[in-house]
Amino acid sequence: MQHLDHDRLVFLALGESDADSGESTHLDTCEHCRVEMRTLQHVAGLGAGTQGMRDLPDPPEHVWQGIMAEVRAAEDLPSLADVRRQQRSDDTDDRGDGDRTGGVVLTPRPHRRSRWSRWAGIAVTAVAAAALGVVGTLAVLDPKDPEPAPQVVLASAPLAAYGSTPPDATGEARVFDNRRLHLHVANLPDVPGYYEVWLIDPTTMKMFSVGVLGGSSDELLPLPPNVDLEAYSVVDVSAETFDNNTAHSGDSLLRGTLTG
Repeated sequence: MQHLDHDRLVFLALGESDADSGESTHLDTCEHCRVEMRTLQHVAGLGAGTQGMRDLPDPPEHVWQGIMAEVRAAEDLPSLADVRRQQRSDDTDDRGDGDRTGGVVLTPRPHRRSRWSRWAGIAVTAVAAAALGVVGTLAVLDPKDPEPAPQVVLASAPLAAYGSTPPDATGEARVFDNRRLHLHVANLPDVPGYYEVWLIDPTTMKMFSVGVLGGSSDELLPLPPNVDLEAYSVVDVSAETFDNNTAHSGDSLLRGTLTG
């Protein structure tokens, strides 16, 4: 049995067009194509469901790296029109005849939609990756289970203004069971440099940098696999300057102690 073209399934899943009677009949009888269609519709639904979300953490860097790898790989692939044109050329060479004008084989002009359909597939992949990167900071999706499983919070800490920081500056830190630290901050004062996140051992005052806060109010940062959160229990957000000094500036804006 010949299955429906993947690019065509992408368009049907995105709602770009309706299935004709032949395609509907095939989907009713072909389990392989039905499963692929449901998977693409689920991915498209994930992307559509994130359109109204605001103030969520940026997807992890590896998500964007994966998207760019997919895009670069797709750019190196021939389009459907290129493959068909090559097949026609090979068939004509094998027969030793064909419609020729001045020694050039006449082939139909490639349809623009074949190239767009290839990029539509990439777009679905990108939407899915972005959706999983954003939603995945608070939920883990099992590909066999459309319902998200909530992340387990191992420890949390309310973050309060520290030192001379304006008192309306607040935040919250949560450590998930996948060893990631989620930061939500609000009303941080403007600084000429950037904000950095630290974990501090209050007994020894030893500390290490977890990462840098970006431009959004939420950030998800990976923790070292062997960090002892009972010892390094204080979460600190500092104001840093671009001075090539990796040590803490001494200008803490927010602090809080992890419990849980």
